Amino acid sequence: MSVLNTSEMEISTFFLIGIPGMEHAHIWVLIPICLMYLLAILGNCTILFFIKTETSLHAPMYYFLSMLAFSDLGLSISSLPTMLRIFLFNATGISPNGCFAQEFFIHGFSAIESSVLLIMSIDHFIAIYSSLRYTSILTSARVFKIGLIFAALCIMFALPFPFILKRLKFCRKSLLSHSYCLHLDVMKLACSDNRVNVIYGLFVALTSLLYLGCISVSYMLILKLILGIASHKGHLKVLNTCISHICAVFIFYVPIVTLAALHRFAKKCFPSH
Repeated sequence: MSVLNTSEMEISTFFLIGIPGMEHAHIWVLIPICLMYLLAILGNCTILFFIKTETSLHAPMYYFLSMLAFSDLGLSISSLPTMLRIFLFNATGISPNGCFAQEFFIHGFSAIESSVLLIMSIDHFIAIYSSLRYTSILTSARVFKIGLIFAALCIMFALPFPFILKRLKFCRKSLLSHSYCLHLDVMKLACSDNRVNVIYGLFVALTSLLYLGCISVSYMLILKLILGIASHKGHLKVLNTCISHICAVFIFYVPIVTLAALHRFAKKCFPSH
């Protein structure tokens, strides 16, 4: 693998990495990764199939679930190809345009998934706070409009990323720190002024934190409503309604934090030369 280090010549290939220090065990790492992706793809396809075919599932809660399944499916398909190439064939190279495209889809689908989790938390709050008016507040038409508006906003958030990366010059470093392309990773490799990328990346990160904060507030309000319910049976009924969504929130956010921590720890223990 040759990495261009001259300041005069622009880099034509980026290099992704697997897990630092575990290159010899990539084939064994591939097995759980493939199983995880296979389960995610089959599970999400099954959810979409049943929601489409079963008329009893044509309700706001299940429409939001189908949006979540679609975004998770898109996220899995966006990140899987480069991971398979690295862990199966040790093919780490990727063209800048291919990297920018993957980064757009990963950030776009991540934003959609985060948005759907926020919408679902508000949906749960409305269902508990105003159960009698729930069906009149969240009609099918409103659900589709909400979904389209948030999807359009997420695409608008992710769309600038490839363009603000393409304007940068990459001439010294070409080694990324993940198995797929992310804006923060690519931006750090630039040898030209990347202040626009830093500011926009910070804006998007703060928006994501705002989403997480809103989800937390929604569940704090739901918890307050639950404590106000007199019967034990009522408590259990409401908790059963929310617990699956709380698990979905953890499933989305915990791997992001864990993966970042894993790569940071691995880079400290096995620094690249």
